[in-house]
Amino acid sequence: MKCQQCEKPATFHITELTGSEPEEIHLCEVCAQTYLAQPEEADEVSGSLANMLAEQIKIGQTAEDLQRLDQRACPICGITFYEFRHVGRLGCPHDYVCFEEEIEPLVVNIHGETEHVGKRPKRSAKGTDKQTEVIRLRRELAAAVEKEDYEQASELRDQIKEIEGT
Repeated sequence: MKCQQCEKPATFHITELTGSEPEEIHLCEVCAQTYLAQPEEADEVSGSLANMLAEQIKIGQTAEDLQRLDQRACPICGITFYEFRHVGRLGCPHDYVCFEEEIEPLVVNIHGETEHVGKRPKRSAKGTDKQTEVIRLRRELAAAVEKEDYEQASELRDQIKEIEGT
């Protein structure tokens, strides 16, 4: 079905209940935005309907933003934000920096604070860089095996063994 104001495909189908009979309006997204932005002179029922449709348009824009965000990946370990959302775990300590804007509200919501004030493991601070490097190498190893580049995979395996052995 085509938009009643232009020739684009209609994605919004609005039923106005202002008169004695319902009136159907079929609009594309752009025309729907302009239609919903018009000041309402009708009663509150149609105004709330327009507000609900405006919210649907905002939700569509939010979904597009989330899709772009899901494709972002950590340059160190390669985990995408999509993987984090579905698994619930980050790949390396650098992910906290990479996805800081998105993760901070979650941390505040869960913990109430953004800074750790409790005890810290004595040995973990030294090996963090090594752990991050091993995570990155393992991801590269998996990619090399998937591409069937076994020479590079063996080099990466040796690097991982060297780091873990020391």
